[in-house]
Amino acid sequence: MKVTIIGTGYVGLTTAVVLAYLNHDVAAVDKDNNKLNLLHTGESPIHEPGIQDLIDNVGHTIRFTSRFDEVVPDAELIMIAVGTPPKKSGEADTRHVEDAAKEVAQFCDPDKHYTLVIKSTVPIGTNRRVAEVVNEVFSQRKIQGDVSITSNPEFLQEGLALQGAFYPDRIVVGANSDNAIEALRRLYKPILEQTFDPPSWLPRPPSYHLPPMMTTDPNSAEMIKYAANTFLALKISFINEIAGLCEEVEADVTEVARGIGLDSRIGHRFLRAGLGWGGSCYPKDTAALLGVAAQAGYEMPITAAARTVNFQQRKRIVEKLRAVLKTLHGKRIGILGLAFKPNTDDIREAPSLDIIRQLVAEGAKVTVHDPIAMPNTHKLLHDIQINFVEDVYQLSYNADALVLVTEWELYHRLELRKLAKQMKTPILIDGRNVFSPQEARSAGFHYIGIGR
Repeated sequence: MKVTIIGTGYVGLTTAVVLAYLNHDVAAVDKDNNKLNLLHTGESPIHEPGIQDLIDNVGHTIRFTSRFDEVVPDAELIMIAVGTPPKKSGEADTRHVEDAAKEVAQFCDPDKHYTLVIKSTVPIGTNRRVAEVVNEVFSQRKIQGDVSITSNPEFLQEGLALQGAFYPDRIVVGANSDNAIEALRRLYKPILEQTFDPPSWLPRPPSYHLPPMMTTDPNSAEMIKYAANTFLALKISFINEIAGLCEEVEADVTEVARGIGLDSRIGHRFLRAGLGWGGSCYPKDTAALLGVAAQAGYEMPITAAARTVNFQQRKRIVEKLRAVLKTLHGKRIGILGLAFKPNTDDIREAPSLDIIRQLVAEGAKVTVHDPIAMPNTHKLLHDIQINFVEDVYQLSYNADALVLVTEWELYHRLELRKLAKQMKTPILIDGRNVFSPQEARSAGFHYIGIGR
């Protein structure tokens, strides 16, 4: 199929390269010249495991441009994958989606049928609003355009995006048109039937089963995305709340999580206690869902509580430091990890940012390390006095405490004894329960985990 994708961010670029790998004829539009310049030289503007390998493989077959008029008229399927940042109210701002829809409608050929797919995470009712926007442009152009509008939410996980794209749990399509549903079925046929040859570095999982394509109405498809992310956020906040109680009653949350995760009705995933969730999805989507509920006059106390628990976890880390050091003023604190999760340079809503700001506000001297997220952090926290080190072992030199914030694989392999020997007071706050308490203590640390 001839496919045009609007937006080359995390979702748009991942989708573009995967569809190109599946032999679709792909063009991608973006107005960010910095991104386009990188893509034109074959470089990825985002950090995601495997994305550069895939660009090296198929990037030359994708057309990257800033001009809608070059890639819209001949397309069969057009996919909008632009950002929907939160408003002050918490609701998702769909201006970029609507602007993209207007530009698309401006260049649609009146004699052709198009399938317009909304891939961005959008509030319930956006499908209908996009249809209105498109028809308004057609009216201004005095043409009778033929566009089927479809909602096709993404469920990609940063750090595992390509795995999720090639081997999804499900594909959700919300449409009121049989033509649109059939177009999406054609688009995803190689994935639905798993007829493609997997990349050598990303083999098909041995136990993987063919994914279903669920078809529903647009409102339900939009709600599925919010409900899925909110449920996962609830699960994480729940185990973190249990972790707090475990500390009070001297239980070990890692054992509790293992015990309840063996229940097939619950499952083990998303039951790791720690500093909670960050990134571009859970904070934004839970806030957006609460915004939708507020507009509908409906209360969602469970979702609201999950957000409260999540952000309290960051404060609890600072409280743990304060309790063991008595005061934070003048203390040297090392932060292990800045990205909101491993295998990404994304620091949006990252727990590290709130922790660093709290520590600096209380007079601590903060030194930080991350394998790839330091440049993004430096840009965001340029007005705060913190030190960045390239060598992770420098972090512990003369430090009063270390805080592990992001569970990078690099940190799993650290020589704890070497770190402890270089510190003024060997205190380790393990914010992700990465280390064995016994190992850390035998290495010389005063070890403090979450719920242990």
